[in-house]
Amino acid sequence: MTLSDGDAASVATPLPASLPIPPATGGDDLPEVGPRYIWLMTLAQFGVFVAFITPIAISLSIRLEDLAPGRDEYLGYIIGAGAFAVVLTGPFAGILSDRTRTRLGRRRPFMIGGTLLGIGALVFMAQAPNVLSLGAAWVLMQLTWGTVLGNLQISTADRLPESQRGKVAGLTGFATQVAPVLGVGLAGLVSGNDLLLFLVPGAVGVVAVALFVVFVPEADSRLLDLGERLTVGRLLRKFVFDPRRYPDYACNWLGRFLFYFGLSLNTTFTAFFIASRLEISVEEVAGIIAAVALGGILATTVGALGGGFLSDRLRRRRVFVLLAGVLFGAGAITMAFAPGLPLIIPGSLLSSVGIGMFAAVDQALLLDVLPERETDAGRFMSIIGFAVSIPQAVAPLIAPIFLAVGAAGGEKNYTLLYLVAGVFTVLGGLVVLRIRSVR
Repeated sequence: MTLSDGDAASVATPLPASLPIPPATGGDDLPEVGPRYIWLMTLAQFGVFVAFITPIAISLSIRLEDLAPGRDEYLGYIIGAGAFAVVLTGPFAGILSDRTRTRLGRRRPFMIGGTLLGIGALVFMAQAPNVLSLGAAWVLMQLTWGTVLGNLQISTADRLPESQRGKVAGLTGFATQVAPVLGVGLAGLVSGNDLLLFLVPGAVGVVAVALFVVFVPEADSRLLDLGERLTVGRLLRKFVFDPRRYPDYACNWLGRFLFYFGLSLNTTFTAFFIASRLEISVEEVAGIIAAVALGGILATTVGALGGGFLSDRLRRRRVFVLLAGVLFGAGAITMAFAPGLPLIIPGSLLSSVGIGMFAAVDQALLLDVLPERETDAGRFMSIIGFAVSIPQAVAPLIAPIFLAVGAAGGEKNYTLLYLVAGVFTVLGGLVVLRIRSVR
């Protein structure tokens, strides 16, 4: 596949400011994007996840252990607070992005601003003097890097035809699952320096996003029609939607919510879980997580690329989403009863296949059922973000309840936590079977 004539022309000759550019239209009438867009989009999302997910995977745990030794539950509170902030503010970014009128287009200003502020958040986290400051820094991280990622994903809704959604979702899904492996590896190399622990992964994100912003053109949006005037009442109504009017979108939302609820229960406490099972300190876990995750790269590749490409070729999405939930659930259950690495590793591999497949195919399924693509793509892409941010806010707050059940002598009940996580991911796969407009 080569760079399309339209893409090449827009790179060579920017559209004049006086020319009105119509909003992107949805459906199969969209032209195929060229490889420049596909690979830079993949790289950009990879970079954002290196900067954004590394703290969840290891950096936050290391800093928390320094500031409040033995208080594992604080990690859940911090991550939950950040996700709750996104729940309150998330749709604003999507709605404002839809209505942004600049020479740079609608999406790129949010990518640039979010990246610059995100670097400040990383410095804040590295220098936080106490747990409360660390939590505030994480909230800022969620808002800034989350805005960058959100606008990258809205861009795919603007640009991708149905025939390329599974492929691109597979590539980006694979990249975003592999990204934490690199992030944890980098963190392990600089774990003795708090500033580098956060800024080295952050630098990867800055470079990747900058390449996308510079080399992927977006049409001047200054003369786009804003439509009806946005009052406070209309803005608040845009935070919700009628599931009876968009039943397939509603099913996709619920399925994603359930899957990510289980995923958040599973992954939030990974460092503490492995440290507990292997009876080592949290500081020693970084290298082990990176080594285990390296084996998951192949599994994630199979899930993301295999699921994404096959769902395009077979024109079927639902069965792959269901399979993803089952595979992740099987991996979580295996890890629940694992006494050590010989069972943790295969459980992690199964979960990696499920995560990769779900990330790819469910994203393509979302683009297939996205309502009002022409005018409100950012709004509905932001609302679907609730299906991720709410579980990230609630699951870590609920997780200590499961960890405390039957616990004695300071031990946490990770077995129950991982079992519950597996049940939720399977339920998430089952819900999408109710979608009717997509096979």
